[in-house]
Amino acid sequence: MTPLSGWENFYVIVGSSAGALIGLQFVVMTLMADIPMRDGAVQAGEAFGTPTTVHFGAVLLLAALATIPWEGMGRLAILWGVLGLVGLVYSAVVTRRMRIQTAYKPEFEDWLFHSLLPLAGYGILAASALVAWARPHDSLFGAAGVSLLLLFVGIHNSWDAVTYHVFVQRRKLTKEAAGTGETSQQAGAGDRL
Repeated sequence: MTPLSGWENFYVIVGSSAGALIGLQFVVMTLMADIPMRDGAVQAGEAFGTPTTVHFGAVLLLAALATIPWEGMGRLAILWGVLGLVGLVYSAVVTRRMRIQTAYKPEFEDWLFHSLLPLAGYGILAASALVAWARPHDSLFGAAGVSLLLLFVGIHNSWDAVTYHVFVQRRKLTKEAAGTGETSQQAGAGDRL
């Protein structure tokens, strides 16, 4: 019996959720493709939209790795460590992108969910990889916690982006369109994804 025995259901649930949410992200992006973009939209997308899909992808990868029938924790821990380190670097890049983009001024909640929590999650994943040989049971709970954290961060960030477009950007563009004679359907929304 391997240390991963008993975790199959957890990772099937979490992995399938992440996969479905990745698909939903693509549907939303497709629906928003015809909406005119404002200045800084690409930078804002790199800071706020793309990381959400990356976090969902990391959860899907964690689930896939955990359901491989490993004989022990060694190889899995190495892969966790690599993913944790790559995630830390990527989160630092996202933090930099958040600072330099000009389309939106991030608030505390944005810094928390787009920068701090992902940094913490990937850091915990890297730490879980380090302790996997000495305390495999505890490292499994660390990786599971990171999976849930990144999944919930992605859900929050997706919802935040949608509400921002619907309640802030669309309203702003509708008001601008009313001043120029455009219809609200022509106005659209679109810079923070």
